[in-house]
Amino acid sequence: MKTRQRFLILHLALALLSGCATVWTVGEVPFIPTPMDVVDRMLDLAEVRKGDVIYDLGSGDGRIIIRAAKKYGARGVGIEIDPDLVRRSQAAARREGIDHLVEFREQDALKVDVSPATVVTLYMLPGFNEKLRPVLQRQLRPGARVVSHDFSIEGWTPIRTERLPGEWLHDHTIYLWKIGEQPH
Repeated sequence: MKTRQRFLILHLALALLSGCATVWTVGEVPFIPTPMDVVDRMLDLAEVRKGDVIYDLGSGDGRIIIRAAKKYGARGVGIEIDPDLVRRSQAAARREGIDHLVEFREQDALKVDVSPATVVTLYMLPGFNEKLRPVLQRQLRPGARVVSHDFSIEGWTPIRTERLPGEWLHDHTIYLWKIGEQPH
């Protein structure tokens, strides 16, 4: 079994043990919902404010974008490849009354234009983050923040790393980078 496959299996097992909700995969990428306390800390670390535009790549059920809109009044764009999750996110945004602040797109996260973003959030596997790095470097303006749950971006040194206790065997790690403030 390849190292990548073992890593995915281990991560999925840890997610299930840690009390994360339903886990399923779309292609090679698992959908493991980020716990709400981790969502809140990611948004706090990124210093999200009302004028921000947040792009969540691999937005799943939309919880990060929806929380940023509700808590801060920030605008957001969720990029998700699974059409069912896009529909769920859109319905949740309508229920929460913030659909005027957010949009959810069925799109490949590696092909999206993130240049309008002031904040990008991620919960993707290392291989995906590695592929995404040149896109972020090329498109994001200096000062834009990138926040990742559990997985670093190879070749980037975070300006801040925090660990949050999780349940069972899995603690959560949050990485923060600011474009123009980290060595590439």
